[in-house]
Amino acid sequence: MSSWQRQAFNISQMRSLAKKTLPKPVFDFADGGAEDEVTLNRNEKDFSKLFFLPQPLRGAADIDLSIDLFNTRLSMPVIIGPTGLSGLFWPNGEYVTAQAAQKAGIIYCLSHGSVCRLEDLNSNSIGPRWMQVFIYRNRGFTRELAERAEAAHYSALILTIDNQYLGRRERDLVNGFSIPPRFAPTDIIAMATKLGWMRRMLPELPRITFGNYVREGEAADIKTLAGRMQSLLDPNMTWSDVDELRRIWKGPLILKGILHPDDAREAVKRGIDGLIVSNHGGRQLDGAISSIAALPAIADAVAGQIPVLIDGGFRRGSDIVKAIALGAKACLIGRPHLWGVSVAGEDGVSHVLDIYRQEMTRVMGLLGTKKVSELNQTIFSK
Repeated sequence: MSSWQRQAFNISQMRSLAKKTLPKPVFDFADGGAEDEVTLNRNEKDFSKLFFLPQPLRGAADIDLSIDLFNTRLSMPVIIGPTGLSGLFWPNGEYVTAQAAQKAGIIYCLSHGSVCRLEDLNSNSIGPRWMQVFIYRNRGFTRELAERAEAAHYSALILTIDNQYLGRRERDLVNGFSIPPRFAPTDIIAMATKLGWMRRMLPELPRITFGNYVREGEAADIKTLAGRMQSLLDPNMTWSDVDELRRIWKGPLILKGILHPDDAREAVKRGIDGLIVSNHGGRQLDGAISSIAALPAIADAVAGQIPVLIDGGFRRGSDIVKAIALGAKACLIGRPHLWGVSVAGEDGVSHVLDIYRQEMTRVMGLLGTKKVSELNQTIFSK
């Protein structure tokens, strides 16, 4: 076991190692949330309001964490969620993270804002894979990404709906963060302890781009592409746009950014295949309800008709167990896999996934629960 693995015995410690590894502007880009970060912090803290009521005499020697989701067998109810610019944290960050997910037997979701092109993972036979898209002002571009995802054999499409305006992430403003990062002389001096990241990434920085937004034969720099992405966001998107994407995409279509039960019911009516209860990791609307607090009402509204997934604040295996018991089918992790890839690339992501696996197994064993399918609200103290 390496020295960093001995230090990173939980997700919080992995975050601490990532903070030591990354330049402050890069770390804060992943770690920060919108405005006062109230929602970001509530995502984590609200798990502490749920207390277990174990039944240890039910014989739970053999724990089975596996689930079936859209005809795919997962080794545990954990999915790598879409996070932009993973390639900023480790060379080929998206690819090495997807490799770790594949080896762990779980799903990897590629962000629309990946450094690589969505076709790159297909050419490397990484799977299973989901693809994230938005509703753009140019509806033709929404269609184009969906068609590219189909051609590249992505098995499901995630439509993120809570990004119609960009959240104000004030840590980035304070740090003067830009894409690609540009460091003043004082920043370089302050990064004397970040030499590992600098050695790995400085040769990569000129090539950092938003791969899915590059047009063939175009030499647009990343600033131009970032401006294009922002200009494409459409505050006027409506359910009719969701209907159109539903007509285009024949595989599982999953809405990400659901917090209101009425939206959950409407999604079921319109033939959506799955929901992700999410507040964008607290990076969009500060003051929004935490994901775990919103989950029970969403699960009740759906009433088992389609799978309900969730992201936001999962820092312990016990958090995942709590979410499953409240009606989630699986949980997406965002920042934790970025912390892992920042520290040790593919091995770092694999270590993060192993932490979740071990903690879930231990918690379920102590609860007296053998299978994920047995988890329900009876595990909670009233």
